[in-house]
Amino acid sequence: MHDSLSDTTRTGAPWTIGQAAERSGVSAKMLRHYEQLGLLPPVARTEAGYRLYGEREVHTLRFIRRARDLGFSMTEITELLALWQNRRRASAQVKRIAEAHIADLDRRMAEMQAMRRSLAALASCCHGDDRPDCPILDDLAQGAHP
Repeated sequence: MHDSLSDTTRTGAPWTIGQAAERSGVSAKMLRHYEQLGLLPPVARTEAGYRLYGEREVHTLRFIRRARDLGFSMTEITELLALWQNRRRASAQVKRIAEAHIADLDRRMAEMQAMRRSLAALASCCHGDDRPDCPILDDLAQGAHP
């Protein structure tokens, strides 16, 4: 096992927040947000108070970014991150989270397809000319009344 100093020297770390953000593909603003949420442990600071990030933090940020790219919620990411860091985890726990997320994506896609069908039907009924009659606006107005 290497100590953090030898790891830091070999990889070019420590990095400033801007450098860590660039290396991980996460903005500095989001990096601070993830720190506030406790997804990253507190990092070392210079005497002037600047944060210093190592390879471990950048790797964690890349994990978070990839999970966000896949649409996982922050709650799910927190759970996945804890499982990723726990070498005694059961992959069944990870699969359960992924399958629940897939089911949620399927539900949201079905809702969006239904919205698209409704809007397409309304758009096909609209003449789209200079007349003021518009079934799209009529439908929206009907939904506005109790």
